[in-house]
Amino acid sequence: MKLHELSPPQGSKKKRHRVGRGIAGKGGKTAGRGTKGQKARGTIPAGFEGGQLPLMQRIPKLKGFTNPFRVEYVPVNLDAIAKLGLAEVTPEVLVANGLAHKGDFIKVLGRGELSAAVAVSAHGFSKAAEASITAAGGSVTTIDLPFKVGRPPAKGNALTNR
Repeated sequence: MKLHELSPPQGSKKKRHRVGRGIAGKGGKTAGRGTKGQKARGTIPAGFEGGQLPLMQRIPKLKGFTNPFRVEYVPVNLDAIAKLGLAEVTPEVLVANGLAHKGDFIKVLGRGELSAAVAVSAHGFSKAAEASITAAGGSVTTIDLPFKVGRPPAKGNALTNR
């Protein structure tokens, strides 16, 4: 058997029923649409609900809230700092070792333990990480963010405009 000799089984391929081709055949005149009414005439838009406000217009367009003052930190755990085996860890060192990207704000978290004293500089520390670093004999230096953190004061406040 060759590819060009293949054909579908007998009776599996039916001709499409063409309606609206005159009164001589089945499906003439109203073409299976019944008589009168909106469905018997032109097209109805997708999602049309008979004049009722459609579902797509009833549901809210946007969900949730994005805080414009959120500060995004890259987490670095103590076990990752311990693996580096360095006496001093700064954001530049973490970028060089692939633990952060240039320009990221780094927060040190407390997973893992330090066996040696390490001087760590970062933009933020968890309380557990800070306690663990100082307990191992190291030091913690918090780097200030390059912008003011928090929401600006409300405009037009009577107390601030005096």
